[in-house]
Amino acid sequence: MSIHTAIQSRILVLDGAMGTMLQRYNFSEEDFRGERFKDFPHPLKGNNDLLSLTQPQAIRDIHAQYFQAGADIVETNTFSSTTIGMADYHLEDLVYELNYQSAKIAREVADAFTAQNPQKPRFVAGSIGPTNRTASLSPDVNNPGFRAITFDELRIAYKQQVEALIDGGVDILLVETIFDTLNAKAALFAIEEVKEEKQVDIPVMVSGTITDASGRTLSGQTVEAFLISIEHFPLLSVGFNCALGADQLRPYLKRLAMNTTLNISAHPNAGLPNAFGQYDQSPEEMQSLIREYLQENLVNIIGGCCGTTPEHIRLIADVAAEFEPRKNLVVSG
Repeated sequence: MSIHTAIQSRILVLDGAMGTMLQRYNFSEEDFRGERFKDFPHPLKGNNDLLSLTQPQAIRDIHAQYFQAGADIVETNTFSSTTIGMADYHLEDLVYELNYQSAKIAREVADAFTAQNPQKPRFVAGSIGPTNRTASLSPDVNNPGFRAITFDELRIAYKQQVEALIDGGVDILLVETIFDTLNAKAALFAIEEVKEEKQVDIPVMVSGTITDASGRTLSGQTVEAFLISIEHFPLLSVGFNCALGADQLRPYLKRLAMNTTLNISAHPNAGLPNAFGQYDQSPEEMQSLIREYLQENLVNIIGGCCGTTPEHIRLIADVAAEFEPRKNLVVSG
């Protein structure tokens, strides 16, 4: 069964946070290095994507826990796996391998779950994060015309990531946590290039981030402007994730639903972070907020971002099973 068929028949459940789960392992610098990077001259602790090479069993186990909880789609452990993201750790040369191996790990786990229950096929989404640079804004307040990165540099970096994710076997590409739509357009442009070169047609999900109560992305776009900027690309879905909890995100999803016939995705945080940067919202609280999304016919794909765990996803999957997927009929004139 293809993702296109599955999304018509039910609300699909995306996994929860990878970082939140990895924190439970409390990996040391030595754990991050493994045998292969034992003598690497720079610190590696905190580079979660590297764990696909040095602690692959942990990544495999986390994917399996999310599938066991009822997820239909897991994301690869590649949120920062571009040359731009890996430059912080002096590991730019590993980008292809990081994406390929992360995709391969997720693919193997997904295939094992699909084999157990062919009626519920499991899918792998290649996670493409926003990088730590912005193409629309200057990082220097005294020089507003300065840019730390160009569109072309982003396009080249994303292209390398996309090629490796596809080679590793992902079903979907997920351009997520978009705070600058120009970065996202570079990723989408790169995806179109790779699709043409490889002669493949892979579904693409796009998920932006509303950063605060102004209801705008970091680069200043409203929900409607964000949608207009990206909906000319052939997309499986458009949605929002991160930055806000399920209750704060709801009004923006409603605005999205009023303006598009695309499938809509949401993977909010488990509430807002507390003073220690932790997420306190319980699975039960989050489930009750997600139920409101479903009652209002807002989503086709639902999951969790920062602070969410397999227990959150289990309760979200339970409530998602009670509802029909959003029918894409509501369009503003």
